[in-house]
Amino acid sequence: MGKPFLKEYYLKFILYAVVIVLLNVAGLSLFFRFDLTANRIYSLSDASKQAVSTLSEPLNIKVFFSKNMPAPHNNTERYLKDLLTEYAAQAGRYFNFAFYNVSQETDMGDQANQNREMARDYGISPVQIRVMENDELKFKNAYMGLVILHGDLIEKIPAITTTDGLEYQLTCAIRKLNNKVSALLRQTDKINITMYISPGLNAIGPLIGLDGLPHLGDEVAAAVGNLNSKNLNIFQFERKDISDPDELEKVSKKHDLMALRWPDLPEKNIRAGAGTAGLVVEYKGKAWTLPLISAVEIPIIGTTYQMADPRGLEEEIAAVMEKLIGINKDIGYLSDHGCPTLGPDRMAMMQGRPGNGLSVFDQLVGSRYNIRQIPLKDEGIPEGLNCLVIAKPTKHFSDYELFRIDQALMKGTNIAVFADAFEEQQGQGGMMGMPSFAPIDTGLEKLLAHYGIQIQKAYVLDKNSYKQQLPQSQGGGEQAIYFAPVIKDDAINKDPAFMKNIKGLVAMQISPVKYLRGAQDETKVNAVRLLSSSDQAWLMEDNINLNPMFLSPPPSDSDLSTYDLAYLLEGQFTSYFKGKPVPEKEAGETDIQDEKKEEGPQPPEMSSKNIEGLEAGNRVIETSAPAKIFVLGCVQMLHDNMLDEEGRTTNATFLLNVIDHLNGDDGTALLRSKQQTLNPISDTDPLTKNIIKGFNVIGLCVLVFLFGLCVWFFRSMKKKKIAHMFG
Repeated sequence: MGKPFLKEYYLKFILYAVVIVLLNVAGLSLFFRFDLTANRIYSLSDASKQAVSTLSEPLNIKVFFSKNMPAPHNNTERYLKDLLTEYAAQAGRYFNFAFYNVSQETDMGDQANQNREMARDYGISPVQIRVMENDELKFKNAYMGLVILHGDLIEKIPAITTTDGLEYQLTCAIRKLNNKVSALLRQTDKINITMYISPGLNAIGPLIGLDGLPHLGDEVAAAVGNLNSKNLNIFQFERKDISDPDELEKVSKKHDLMALRWPDLPEKNIRAGAGTAGLVVEYKGKAWTLPLISAVEIPIIGTTYQMADPRGLEEEIAAVMEKLIGINKDIGYLSDHGCPTLGPDRMAMMQGRPGNGLSVFDQLVGSRYNIRQIPLKDEGIPEGLNCLVIAKPTKHFSDYELFRIDQALMKGTNIAVFADAFEEQQGQGGMMGMPSFAPIDTGLEKLLAHYGIQIQKAYVLDKNSYKQQLPQSQGGGEQAIYFAPVIKDDAINKDPAFMKNIKGLVAMQISPVKYLRGAQDETKVNAVRLLSSSDQAWLMEDNINLNPMFLSPPPSDSDLSTYDLAYLLEGQFTSYFKGKPVPEKEAGETDIQDEKKEEGPQPPEMSSKNIEGLEAGNRVIETSAPAKIFVLGCVQMLHDNMLDEEGRTTNATFLLNVIDHLNGDDGTALLRSKQQTLNPISDTDPLTKNIIKGFNVIGLCVLVFLFGLCVWFFRSMKKKKIAHMFG
């Protein structure tokens, strides 16, 4: 009995060993793993897969990392290598990476010196890290960076000190290079540009100050040809002359082209007629209209007609092209009407008062988008803009400026409004005087109310607020800053994709936002509440005083409630100016010619010529293309003291995700919020806490004891059964 049993034992051992070896060999070529983390932080996001799967030219990554790094930096190198392996698996033959040993303590000698020289040439310098050796804390220089090469273009990440946000940094850098080099190369369809122009306009052009109108068609064709030479002949240009009134009516309504109609002018030998001039840019079912002639109402002067500048038209067509095929995306920032300055507020710094600039916001958004500052009074909102940010305007909007904002929304430009209900005004006595708060009324409020949103003239105060640590000279402890509510996880709507993994926010001087039902057709416009306060909040509406020492909650809990703080509206909006005449542009220094100006030819855009009976139709777009409006009653969230330069806090992640969503990039928003610095546990009541604590202390011990009894019982039963079988 012994020898056969021994042979069987050795045979099983050998078979098991062979199976283990074969499994390891198979694992070298058939690699797979399971990511069981909640947000799949160790798996590539869809945005990363898309970024590398569309490569059309080789992309090389050179990683310069010192060897034998102490924890946690050795884990960072391992994570980076696994991440690049995942990228390579998705990208195929166009994606390559290599690690270069730049350690001084190495046997490579000249090769390590050459690697360090290469790193310096690429702009990768060593960083200082702390190392614990022989019970001593020392500082050591180490290389921890990489460069990405795509053609002749280079992007670098000079210091990789943590795994947090590393995939986001890599994907953004790869996408940036990929967009620059290969976006045009991978296009298979042409962008069609159709110029609709009526020959009859040539007769009345000189009469309305547009002397160059007869040459406009040739200049536009030349501008498109110039663009074609710079963009791999991606444009296909066609000119259509429209003379038939029925066709003119059909085309002008379809593409929202302005139609000009004029009466008989016997003295000029001109018969009554109609005409239009505009460009329609079409690509894969998307269309964009660029007017070649526009009309502006100016008091005293009347209607002024302007003709598009061919040089400026090139920029507009390029902007539309970038939006249609996704090379680079521009966003607009309203730079006048009292909005905060992008970048540092140098005037405030010189005067020694708190700044009102948005340096960090400008840096974070500017790393992903091209921010175009838009002075609405002077330039208007350019065509092809994806998103317009309006941050705390304090000066009045004229009806014509509101008309510009409204029509930009009608054309599909998404709008993000960060508003404040009050404007802080310094009191008498300089810095020592108590500030006062005046309600802000710019006229933008009536436009938002028409779309279905109202920002109440109040501040939300909340028991769930930021706690300030008091110095020992003031007794120590914490002081609640009630006007800085902490928006917790249960008050954040996670249904929209870009809001996932946002676990908590801190606001300051935030106003409640109310959704006005019935303002828009609810079958066409969907309203989504994004943020709300806790149910322990109340309002400060009159006599605003933000001194924490004078603030306290209401005596009765019945005065506490919850308030909506942010909304997202999306759908097809109805214009505020539907059925209304186009408002006149306010006269200004740039609108009226200086009487003392020397005589000479008058520019076409300043022409005051007009024809009695001449009408311009189809100038108001009454129903919008699919568009979105985001409204948050808190501009303080954009300020430097509420954001971090790396963009890793939840406040920064939330704002960037909103901007990405308004630009149609939810994938990047999900990627950015995979790893969060704030991940609080859920709030529980004291009874639940005691139950969980008691279970951990006593319940687990009882379960182990009961498990042991069960094992002892089954073993005893097995022994009795065996004894019974063998007598």
